[in-house]
Amino acid sequence: MNQDQKAAIKDKNQNLIAMGHTACSGCGELLGLRLALNAAGPNIICAFATGCIEITTSKYPESAWMVPAIHSLFENSAAVASGIEVALKALGRDENTKVLAIGGDGATADIGMGCLSGMFERGHNVLYLCFDNEAYMNTGVQRSGLTPTDARTTTTPSGEVSFGNPKPKKNMPEIAVAHGVSYVATTSVGYPKDIERKIKNAMAVKGPAYVQIHVPCPLGWAYKTALTAQVAQLAVQTGLYPLFEKVNGEITKITRIARRKPVEDYLKLQGRFKHLFTEAGKDELQRVQAIADENIAKFSLA
Repeated sequence: MNQDQKAAIKDKNQNLIAMGHTACSGCGELLGLRLALNAAGPNIICAFATGCIEITTSKYPESAWMVPAIHSLFENSAAVASGIEVALKALGRDENTKVLAIGGDGATADIGMGCLSGMFERGHNVLYLCFDNEAYMNTGVQRSGLTPTDARTTTTPSGEVSFGNPKPKKNMPEIAVAHGVSYVATTSVGYPKDIERKIKNAMAVKGPAYVQIHVPCPLGWAYKTALTAQVAQLAVQTGLYPLFEKVNGEITKITRIARRKPVEDYLKLQGRFKHLFTEAGKDELQRVQAIADENIAKFSLA
């Protein structure tokens, strides 16, 4: 970090991800990253995985990071963050600096699962942020473990014999809870204040914490770039992406739905679900609605 960067972060109004990165117009992931880091504050060190965040913020010789940050591999941001946290303890510098591990849905739920599990099990004082855009967007919109049911990707194409992804989203928050992680939360770029509150709560935890942020992708989801906030909000308002936090395994807060929307309102804005709005897709629409209904009942959202 150069002297200009050190001076800039002293300004409380300074974004910790600077303008000039190369993300797509309307990118939910970079919006989510900026909101999360600004909420965390400047006394952080970040380890981030390969993916859209890495490609768009750290293209040599430029960097959009206004805090210390290190990129290693696709699968091991949690392991690198664990090492940084141990080093800070050895140096006696761990009281005032928080370590953040950052990954997309693929780096978190698939490729990096082993390293993340180890970080949780060992109890490192690290906040893990999963930026969930529901596919491997950086490498060509391939399906990940967090791709939703019936979404079209390049590895789960829709057609005469398929309605897209046949699998449900992997339940990463519950996997974190099963590891004994004391603070687990989901949030969304459609709700910036919710991101800020949950990041601050997670930062106060001693030990591992997990926050999953829903970040729509206009390129991979095939929607108009101006609609990112609306798409994100509709995911919550339909019940397809519940927002909650769990402390020591118990739900302590949920975002209730004031005016529930049908899943069609969310799906119809996205080209990745276009194949459902056909005569053949009627039953699949009901299948997706059933997922939302189950979430609403489970979390008492409405």
